[in-house]
Amino acid sequence: MKLIVDERSIELDKDGYLVELTDWSPATAEALAAAEQLPLSAEHWEIIELLRAFYTEFQLSPATRPLIKYAALKLGPDKGNSAHLNRLFNGTPAKLAAKLAGLPKPTNCL
Repeated sequence: MKLIVDERSIELDKDGYLVELTDWSPATAEALAAAEQLPLSAEHWEIIELLRAFYTEFQLSPATRPLIKYAALKLGPDKGNSAHLNRLFNGTPAKLAAKLAGLPKPTNCL
């Protein structure tokens, strides 16, 4: 699979995640979100940036529970809860947010 961003062809795996993490950019995130029919708001970007920080710190993409705990720790309980994250990411926050953040699919997500 391929994604065209700013006239560049970016390779995706069979699940739509970036093959090369270095191909990520805000424009890539926007293109991935458009493919999911998800317009990105400031709230989405807050979680995307949070996930990228998590990956930098721990070298892995969090599953849903660690994502919720990390969001609560960094952003407070209003944003670090499953209802908020599910609303933003169509009920699959760990998988979809990781994809938009240019990270690998969380290992324990189907």
